Amino acid sequence: MNTSVGSTARLVGAALRALLVLTVVTGILYPLAITGVAQALFHDKANGSEIKSGGKVVGSELIGQTYNQPKKDPNNPDEAAVPDLKWFQPRPSNGLGTNSVNTQYSLILSGATNRSGDNGVGKDGRCPTDPKDAEDGTLCKWVVEAKAAVVKDNSVPGYTVRPSDVPADAVTSSGSGLDPDISPQYAKLQIHRVAEKNHLSVAQVDELVADNTEGRILGFMGEPTVNVLKLNIALKALTEK
Repeated sequence: MNTSVGSTARLVGAALRALLVLTVVTGILYPLAITGVAQALFHDKANGSEIKSGGKVVGSELIGQTYNQPKKDPNNPDEAAVPDLKWFQPRPSNGLGTNSVNTQYSLILSGATNRSGDNGVGKDGRCPTDPKDAEDGTLCKWVVEAKAAVVKDNSVPGYTVRPSDVPADAVTSSGSGLDPDISPQYAKLQIHRVAEKNHLSVAQVDELVADNTEGRILGFMGEPTVNVLKLNIALKALTEK
């Protein structure tokens, strides 16, 4: 009996020692080592790829943001958001918080367009060209309405946007709904409107877009992109000169 108790005590003691050692190694030493390496070699990425403006963190280069005018009634959830057209606009999203480069950013939820490619198409296999003819709640309805808004918002005196000029990323969200980038085509489509709203020359804004366009990874992977937050921060700096 005493032998059995002694054996049990030794096993319990060994188990407790193993638990203590593993807790120290995997719960303290290993996380500290990984955190130290990340902070030393990948400081920006380890801290969330933060973007700063005026000495303050205004967002992450990995998460998109919207640029809307303040609501007339902040407590009214049914009041539609109105884009602030002096800023470059991102891809459509289903729940990004608002900001003004960026003091009130808050992420509410995310979601993609999330419909099949033929959702809402007519018998001819195409979406209606008039939003009134599109069925509510369908991908066609969203895309047609979004395209009409892009054409209307970005057509200014001396520059008219044609529906065929509107790229896909201007009217559909990404898979996560949080994409921080737009295509160079969508950025260039907005140049004339942004220049007019901010009393800048088209050449100045065009140069801004070119400076903030990132090429393909390693020169051949992916597509060129423009980070909207970085672009709008550069725009803000230009307008304040």
